[in-house]
Amino acid sequence: MGITKTLARMSDNFTCPGIKNDVCNFVLACVDYQQTKYNHRKSSGLLCPLPVPAWTWEDLSLDFIGGLPAFRGHTMVLVVVDRFSKGIHLGSLPPHYTAINVVHLFMEIVGKFHGMPHNLVSDCDPLFVSHFWQELFKLSGTKIRMSLAYHPQFDGQTEVLNKIVEQYF
Repeated sequence: MGITKTLARMSDNFTCPGIKNDVCNFVLACVDYQQTKYNHRKSSGLLCPLPVPAWTWEDLSLDFIGGLPAFRGHTMVLVVVDRFSKGIHLGSLPPHYTAINVVHLFMEIVGKFHGMPHNLVSDCDPLFVSHFWQELFKLSGTKIRMSLAYHPQFDGQTEVLNKIVEQYF
């Protein structure tokens, strides 16, 4: 039945110090349980790490942080991370932004300082999948790589930096 259910049934009838450790050891050593337990997680697939960038600000990753307190009507933050140096640029967006808003902000906070990147990693946000976004970066020569759900290793550093930025806010 597993550790939780076995412990609950044992606690109904018995009380003794160390019962939790005894139940854990028993269940983990039970061959029948180990062979029949069901894994509730979706398979994460094979590890497919991105190639290591060769220079700063040529390989970037993008993500959004939402649900922040409003500042001048903006509640979203665009996080742009350089995968080589781990440097970041932040820009604020209104709650209902479009691909054009994001492109203007991207060019303002990244493009005018570092030029267009060679590679861009982003999640499968509807904005990043839009025809406008795809065509814009195709014309500029930037290769877009989409990260997938259940593959956190693909773009993990952006998620880590998002947590750090959220802590500051």
